[in-house]
Amino acid sequence: MKIFEIILLVFLIICAFCVLRSKNLFVAAIIFMAYSLIMSIIWALLQSPDLAITEAAVGAGITGILIFVTLKKIGALKGE
Repeated sequence: MKIFEIILLVFLIICAFCVLRSKNLFVAAIIFMAYSLIMSIIWALLQSPDLAITEAAVGAGITGILIFVTLKKIGALKGE
């Protein structure tokens, strides 16, 4: 189980770094949603299911939708 937790933490750090380095806003939004999903798995492993559900719903769900709607309204998704 310890190896799985280390792998999740490494993926979390990689996602955070990739969001910072991404020039494409659409890709950054997708990576941010992956970051939130990994974080919700970590909360579940820490035996905090209420935070895991909230992170998955708000972090990956609602925030992701709001980011995509914003990108659409400012015209950042025209090239995709």
